[in-house]
Amino acid sequence: MEGVRLDKWLWAARFFKTRALAARGCDLGRIQCNGQTAKPAREVRIGDMLRVTNDGGEFEVEVLSLSEVRGPASVAQTLYRETEASREARLKAAAERKAMRQFEPLPAGRPSKRDRRRIIQFRGRG
Repeated sequence: MEGVRLDKWLWAARFFKTRALAARGCDLGRIQCNGQTAKPAREVRIGDMLRVTNDGGEFEVEVLSLSEVRGPASVAQTLYRETEASREARLKAAAERKAMRQFEPLPAGRPSKRDRRRIIQFRGRG
């Protein structure tokens, strides 16, 4: 096997849950192959560098092997190798998101009748 469609490989490597979502990510420009935005039908070859942006963060990976079949997660992880810089940036962003949650004030309880009226007024429904 010399090359595989990009959307199939992204689906097999478990970056996206469905091939349709992988193709949509390509169409929206969230996938770059060797520094260029890639279309879903682009051929991926061993050694290509991909930059993938999805819900999990931004990944910069090197393609190690090809697959058109989605298998278990342990097999999917052998298809690519994430760069150290990408891994560090992703972990740093996750730590920042976790730290921001600590400073978020939690409501004391249910809103009072007065609070509910203010919420409704703020939303523009009344």
